[in-house]
Amino acid sequence: MTRQRGFTLVELIVVMVIVGVIAGVLVLQLRPAMQSYLAIRQRANLTSQADAALRRIVAEVHAAVPNSLRYTRDLQQQSECIEFVPTKDGGRFRTDIDTRTGSGKPLVPGAATTSFDVLTDLDGSDAQGDLVVVGNVNRDDAYDAAKVGIIDTIAGPTAGVATHTITLKTATTFPAGYDGGRFVVVPQSEPAVTYTCTNPGTDANGTGTGTIYRVTGYAPGIAPSTTCPTGPAILVTKVSDCNILYHENEGATQQSGYLQLRLGLAEGGEAARLTMGAHVENAP
Repeated sequence: MTRQRGFTLVELIVVMVIVGVIAGVLVLQLRPAMQSYLAIRQRANLTSQADAALRRIVAEVHAAVPNSLRYTRDLQQQSECIEFVPTKDGGRFRTDIDTRTGSGKPLVPGAATTSFDVLTDLDGSDAQGDLVVVGNVNRDDAYDAAKVGIIDTIAGPTAGVATHTITLKTATTFPAGYDGGRFVVVPQSEPAVTYTCTNPGTDANGTGTGTIYRVTGYAPGIAPSTTCPTGPAILVTKVSDCNILYHENEGATQQSGYLQLRLGLAEGGEAARLTMGAHVENAP
């Protein structure tokens, strides 16, 4: 009969001790690398969120009604905001009758208008109730309901005359002094948009306490608001730092401006800060 020999208790204990020592050494070696990986991933995520937020704001500002950008700093509420009038379409309008046929419906700024011809392509689907802005040489004109038309119907095309004819719900007198021949269409659901950054900072855990809101669906005032509104639509949270700087050329009509946005996000002690600038065309 063959005698079988196994591991003794002492041998098992020795093996467990050796394995424990090796595991401890591996943990000490791998832990910093894992922590570094997790920190880098967290910062990359914060950077991606900040970049997406800034790019969206800049894209909407670029598509806004020229010369409609307004800036407010609310020291009492520790917030700052920018307001502008968004657009969804636009084109060129007829400024005089067709000299060949003697027909056409021109739009003359400074005179009451009920309908006018459009000389460029225009998406007329689902446009009833949308707003028409012409000129906006004075910044606040785009916020003044008396100087903004409301679309009733869009017909056309009329061969040899116009691609479309816009009829307004009521006669509108667009501001005089503009001869550029351009108009823009503003969605009725968003007569104005405000981006508000409020309560930036960090808490005891190193996480940002601020929030950037996208506020819309309200009736804007002719004069800029002295306070920054908030709403249910949140663009980004965990804001540790935000700053808005807007500079425009001097003069009655600011032909161009420069918008600089700085945004910092923080979470669990990790932080990311980005700065983005954009040129703003203010010529109607």
